[in-house]
Amino acid sequence: MVQANTIDEMIETAVFSSDPGEKESTRWKIRDLASSKGIYLASIQGLYEAAAQGAYSNKTVPAINIRGLTYQVARTIFRTALKYRVGALIFEIARTEMVYTDQPADEYVVSVMAAAIKEGYSGPLFIQGDHFQLNQKKYSSNPEEEVKTIEEATRKAINAGFLNIDIDSSTLVDLDRPSLDEQQKDNYTVAADMTRFIRNLEPEGVTISVGGEIGEVGKSNTTVEELRAYMKGYRKRLGTDIKGISKISVQTGTAHGGVVLPDGSIADVKLDFNTIKELGKVAREEYGVGGIVQHGASTLPDEMFELFPEAETLEVHLATGFQNIIYDSKYFPGELLDKMYAYISEKYADDRKAGDTEEQFLYKTRKKAWGGYKRETWHLPEENMAEITNELENQFSLIFQRLNVTDTADLVIKYVANR
Repeated sequence: MVQANTIDEMIETAVFSSDPGEKESTRWKIRDLASSKGIYLASIQGLYEAAAQGAYSNKTVPAINIRGLTYQVARTIFRTALKYRVGALIFEIARTEMVYTDQPADEYVVSVMAAAIKEGYSGPLFIQGDHFQLNQKKYSSNPEEEVKTIEEATRKAINAGFLNIDIDSSTLVDLDRPSLDEQQKDNYTVAADMTRFIRNLEPEGVTISVGGEIGEVGKSNTTVEELRAYMKGYRKRLGTDIKGISKISVQTGTAHGGVVLPDGSIADVKLDFNTIKELGKVAREEYGVGGIVQHGASTLPDEMFELFPEAETLEVHLATGFQNIIYDSKYFPGELLDKMYAYISEKYADDRKAGDTEEQFLYKTRKKAWGGYKRETWHLPEENMAEITNELENQFSLIFQRLNVTDTADLVIKYVANR
């Protein structure tokens, strides 16, 4: 039986070793150890197909982006999940996040696996590629090259064990075009082509859960008519021989990280839960899709989270709120935070928008400090780390309960294939 301190040492080597060979071999040892303990990478496809068929309801799966302290935060998530028997849970990271947090796909996977080993978790592990997004300007100038960039990132993610991929081509929607079909055409075309590409990369016996996106987060709210235009075009492009998307991300009033006011605080948000409910109903009943995904939700007031399962929201993406708990904790060393702020002020000065106050710039950009200070944050004093993770555990507990995913371990096992 592996000792607790042994897995600590293994993940330290897998992340920080200066020897590429040692780093790679240790990552494979962690994967082998996880497998021996009944931990396996899985697609959430079966659970979402069950939702589409009405086999369960009133549960919203949290998809959590971990930008920093990945091993420590994942341990906290598993510890909380075991306490409440949570099985419906996704760990995710966006393509761009992998870059600025310095977390390649394979490192992210083994960090989460090591956390599962440490906390005694066993069962399916859902790792998701969030926002594999196309750049609109690059696509306009050279669409083939931009698609190849997303294809290569997707290939690497799947090879690392990401069996859930969200393709975000909503950036290609052109609302200046005269019809809904023309507005969504580039979006659904790329989404369909990427779905076919992903199906060709699937491990044997696995159906990767693929997500599509209609409305770009932070823009205008999505309408039922847009959803129908997207799905009609997507299905026609994909054909009937390929399994389509399992979920659809929409815009209903949020923004990633929240809307930041000049003093650095977050503005109140008016989220349209009626739109979520209506879109979800159409997605399930007319297109056999599991439901609607809500992005940019982690900074919402706590009392809002219980409204997601009531509106039959399939999945909700959570990131910045947990980052805020870490950065804003009185136990996060102030001197280190000052260094991280100085780092982003220099390295990411071009990210500062005209009219931004210093507080707005730092709040919106501090997510990019994780990569430059990965080692320093990973090795916070033990007493500080314990207090910070305790604060995180309290928030995870609240969210799991309000999203109604407690006691879902058996539900997940029922519908998710065991590899």
